[in-house]
Amino acid sequence: MAEETIFSKIINREIPADIVYEDDVALAFKDINPQAPVHLLIIPKKPIATVNDIEDEDAAIVGHLYVVAGKLAVQHGFAKDGYRCVMNCNEHGGQTVYHIHLHLLAGKAMGWPPYTDTLKNA
Repeated sequence: MAEETIFSKIINREIPADIVYEDDVALAFKDINPQAPVHLLIIPKKPIATVNDIEDEDAAIVGHLYVVAGKLAVQHGFAKDGYRCVMNCNEHGGQTVYHIHLHLLAGKAMGWPPYTDTLKNA
């Protein structure tokens, strides 16, 4: 059995979250430490610790997270302007909760690549 995380507690309604979407496969809620004017987390209800733990049979679940992101972008009115979807993996990738989650960031222009200064110094 997977280790219980803050996300599993949100799924089980053991702790509160500002939930903006839910279906049988996924749940989306506002990030408590937003990095953009809109910062939502989209999580699968199936606990998958990291990107490294995604199996072939999880492909539909992971794809569904992106479908939900697109729906939320339309629903919240930023689909046309654009948005960023990010999934971190492990410590060096910035993952802090070991239950995969798609960050949906919007509401401001975001430069690309985010590490432009690093490339200039390479």
